[in-house]
Amino acid sequence: MATAVREALATAQRSAMHLEMRDSYMRDDPEFIRWQEGHRYDPDDRESWWRPWLDVVAATTARGVAMRRLRVVSEPLSDYVRYEYDGTFTNVAAGEDVRWLPRSLARDLLLPALDGWVIDEKTVILHHFSGEGQWTGPGMEVWHDPHLAAQYVKAYEAAWERAIPHAEYKPV
Repeated sequence: MATAVREALATAQRSAMHLEMRDSYMRDDPEFIRWQEGHRYDPDDRESWWRPWLDVVAATTARGVAMRRLRVVSEPLSDYVRYEYDGTFTNVAAGEDVRWLPRSLARDLLLPALDGWVIDEKTVILHHFSGEGQWTGPGMEVWHDPHLAAQYVKAYEAAWERAIPHAEYKPV
């Protein structure tokens, strides 16, 4: 996870909202390749799947920061999003609240063009990806813009209300 996000989470006081809307990210990620080869995390063997990102999540939520991840997805799920789904129990175990929103349920929502984070409803971290899901251009942009943050929060909250909690979502 990029430094800008880790730094923002380290100082977050109330909330961290993460919006993901792509069907594929970083297809060259070694963990995704392992998953394609049949590897699955064993929920009963925490040491085998706990990683530095989950330490960040656990530390952030332990301070009382509400950390939410919203995934807007196409159905049937792409292989990459299926990989994310299979590993989401690790995010939940670390303290994240994760929901899934099938695009068919979002047809009347206005969602941002870029994935990203909103921290404490004031800092927006936008992610730039290529069509293939690789980092591109500036990679990330950090904005301390109350107007932009308010727009992201409004879109995020509307989608969050409609989204399905991870424990209840059954992929097509």
